[in-house]
Amino acid sequence: MDVTVQWVRTSWTKQSRGGEAAARRSATPVGFALPHGLAPHPHTVRMHERDGFAPHHGQGELKRVDVQLREAEGRLRVFPRVQPLFALPPRPRRPPAVRLVPGQWVRWQLNYRFSSAAGMRDWSYWLDTFNIAYGTVKDDVFLGTPTFLVDEQGPLR
Repeated sequence: MDVTVQWVRTSWTKQSRGGEAAARRSATPVGFALPHGLAPHPHTVRMHERDGFAPHHGQGELKRVDVQLREAEGRLRVFPRVQPLFALPPRPRRPPAVRLVPGQWVRWQLNYRFSSAAGMRDWSYWLDTFNIAYGTVKDDVFLGTPTFLVDEQGPLR
């Protein structure tokens, strides 16, 4: 399977929900150039409020990326998984999976809100962006416009 995966996660607290901090958070990129020699490992990028949303690049294991990838009949079926733990915002109806042909790519975005286990601390938030390309791609593929854009972000209150 000739697939390139980039998983960008931005995380913050209520301190970045308004004003200048929210503007910095909103200005974070959702796609990055790929490092050389990455395949077959996913490119991970993490950006946190605590360090000013500076990107931290790494690589992961495909099995740890919460996306179903299935290849059949010359197409790649892409569908991010949402675990029951991540129930906020509610997602009663999810968009259908995207089916890519070689040369296409999808950007799929999901957001989450969490509370601490005891409810003693403030809310925390994530935005997960999955950039997934099928077929051979250039290092700058995720800097352009995706073939498919799925915005599955819900209200976080």
